[in-house]
Amino acid sequence: MTELDAASASNVAPAHDAFAEPVRRVRAGWIAAFASAWLGIWMAQLTPVQLLLPAQIDAELHPEDWIESVVAFGVVSGIAAVFVVVAYPLTGALSDRTASRFGRRRPWIAGGALLFAAALVLLGLQTQLWAIAIAWVLATIGFCVMTAALTATISDQVPVGQRGFVSGWMSAPQAVGIIAGLLLVTTVVTGAAAGYAVVAGALVLLAVPFLFVPDARLDARERARVTARNVVASLWISPRRYPDFGWTLLSRVLVSIGNALGTGLLLYFLMFGLGDPNAEDDLIVLTLVYMVFVIVASLALGRLSDRLGRRRLFVFLAATLQAAAALLLAIAPSLPTAMVAAGCSGSGTAASSRSTRRSRPRCCPTRRRAARTSAS
Repeated sequence: MTELDAASASNVAPAHDAFAEPVRRVRAGWIAAFASAWLGIWMAQLTPVQLLLPAQIDAELHPEDWIESVVAFGVVSGIAAVFVVVAYPLTGALSDRTASRFGRRRPWIAGGALLFAAALVLLGLQTQLWAIAIAWVLATIGFCVMTAALTATISDQVPVGQRGFVSGWMSAPQAVGIIAGLLLVTTVVTGAAAGYAVVAGALVLLAVPFLFVPDARLDARERARVTARNVVASLWISPRRYPDFGWTLLSRVLVSIGNALGTGLLLYFLMFGLGDPNAEDDLIVLTLVYMVFVIVASLALGRLSDRLGRRRLFVFLAATLQAAAALLLAIAPSLPTAMVAAGCSGSGTAASSRSTRRSRPRCCPTRRRAARTSAS
């Protein structure tokens, strides 16, 4: 009996089969390291988005009309978003083909973390709008590289029946990361440069534990040929052939847009929309409300989705909750309304991660090519 046959008979994938569907449950240590990495990521990403970056842009422009700050922030964010569209799928495709002795994902997680952290430190030193934009683009690329590889570890190592719960540990650290980052840059350190440096250091420190988690190594027989044509071709997955993947991708994009608009412009909403003289303090309060709902809903809905085995229900719930949050702010803009909206948005963010039962089609092109290579 061959190694492959023996593994099939025992329902355990051989060690070299990086494309096999995982069946062994991940342990608490793995989940803790995974959550730690995401905590660092959210601190480093959302603290600038919610406070440091808009405040830095506003301080640089000193506009007579607040709309100038909002537009400038939107332009900087929009430029970074263009690079996101390229960096995410490209990093995913390259990490699928990485045959490093350190594994498929760990080199990209480590490299992305270092690029992300270095770019944040650089960002804190900039005083010109064009330089701020360049530094933020570099930070965003580092964020994409790191999170694309880290997210892929769910499909690599977590069995289907545990993915809802593990995915909850992507969302729960988000809320904790926001509030921890905001408290650090408003009470522990002062100044943009120090704030960026602190969250950059936290990112690297919190990512280290996951770099010691075992990562499947790609066997030479499984590795698809690395060419520009193959990488570009693999970026397209037909939504007609894989409708579940297509709908999941579309729903996550829409929910993410709603969440980004709600969190990224919250400081400006408080400062200019409500004329709040204590905008930074109230931002922390709203974030605390958001945090509580994200944590509770992420873990509760994660277990519930695993038990029910249904993910579309939670995607619909996420969209409904985030739409309700937006409508509340549009109809009755006030601080109490914003607190209710923060709870709805937090619950919606948590529910959106329930769609990660499978983050790849059942038989993706890479796996088919790998299977043919192994057979030959």
